Amino acid sequence: MPQPKSTAELRALDAAHHLHPFSDMKALNAEGSRIITRADGVWLTDSEGNRILDGMSGLWCVNVGYGREEIVDAVAAQMRELPYYNTFFKTTHQPAIELSAKLAELTPPQFNRVFFTGSGSESNDTVIRLVRRYFDIRDKPQKKVIISRRNAYHGSTVGAASLGGMAPMHEQGGLPIPDIVHIAQPYWWGEARQGETMEEFGIRTARALESVIDAMGEDRIAAFIAEPIQGAGGVIIPPITYWPEIARICRERDILFVSDEVICGFGRTGQWFGCETYHTHPDILVMAKGITSGYMPLGGVMVADRVAEVLMEGGDFNHGYTYSGHPAACAAALANLAIMQREKLVERVAEDVGPYLKARWSALAEHPLVGEAPMVGLVGALELTPDKVGRTSFPDVGKVGTLARDFSFANNLVMRAVRDRLIIAPPLVISHGECDELIARARRTLDQTHAELKRRGWVA
Repeated sequence: MPQPKSTAELRALDAAHHLHPFSDMKALNAEGSRIITRADGVWLTDSEGNRILDGMSGLWCVNVGYGREEIVDAVAAQMRELPYYNTFFKTTHQPAIELSAKLAELTPPQFNRVFFTGSGSESNDTVIRLVRRYFDIRDKPQKKVIISRRNAYHGSTVGAASLGGMAPMHEQGGLPIPDIVHIAQPYWWGEARQGETMEEFGIRTARALESVIDAMGEDRIAAFIAEPIQGAGGVIIPPITYWPEIARICRERDILFVSDEVICGFGRTGQWFGCETYHTHPDILVMAKGITSGYMPLGGVMVADRVAEVLMEGGDFNHGYTYSGHPAACAAALANLAIMQREKLVERVAEDVGPYLKARWSALAEHPLVGEAPMVGLVGALELTPDKVGRTSFPDVGKVGTLARDFSFANNLVMRAVRDRLIIAPPLVISHGECDELIARARRTLDQTHAELKRRGWVA
């Protein structure tokens, strides 16, 4: 283990050598990074001894909570026996085999085969290659276009960031790559027309998919990809009418439906996968994060039988990664999934802690700064607004959200800010008492933000 250093020493080293993801490094280095040193359950401890409630499960991933020795022991045992081998060259190993079988058991019945990756980004890059190869084998090489949604997040590699619909990412690096098209997101609060009900908005927004297919031609469209709930986009929970209409459109066309379950998978929505929560039937299911609860990097792409059978008739699929099916990562996943099943964590989200936290979270909508407080399972959002009735935004969108995020940071609660929307996704093991503490700190954050906005004259 590295020798202990002071917070100041660590911050100096970090500023000198470490480029952080999604960060303004000049501003971050001036402020100094928070140094996390330990974690247990839903709690983090930093180098100054502060105890922090992790309302974001790390990065949407630590579903079983921190400090699970069973996962650590499984990884250590695997590292001693077979620390690494690849799955190229007619070769495999027991952890990859057993995890493949376990995923076939846990995913919806159309899925029996998985392609392993190292992350959600790699998984979504794989989707691009896989769906285009599928149609090549079927002698339909012109079917290359993949439709996604604005403000969706599908990863940070060139391909995955292109699938995503985030303008700030597309502004850097000449994205998106060709043959990726984006349609409207189902964000009722921010994008519904005046007087339009949530149900009407859901149908209209879903039919944007049909309109693009008709305009471009079904013979060019390979797939539609979407998160059941847009996570990094701000926890955008679609109206109840949205997914049935999307499912109908995909079912009636020769277009593959890809469910990106990197965030929603492994219990987050109260089912094993978000597609089960919304009763869609995808052809491809993308996973990462919760598969190991973040203890080791691992991702995967589940491929429905009707697609896999075509791929297997096409000879070599010239695609893969050095760490596809890494044995230690697979061992971590198997131990993690065993905990989830033994402790019935998915059922707990659906029947116990999910409804408990939702009732308290929903009550935050009564706060004068909050327009809506939606939650499904253990993922929720708070829309900050100066006008609940008119559903208006603050000027300079994002400034109020960042202000609130900083108050939350000071209150030792990890909430994330997306535009002027605060979001949470705590570990699935969070207790009722910890839910109460999360709500208390969130309410304090809202009160502090509201007081500061009044001081600045931004709200009455």
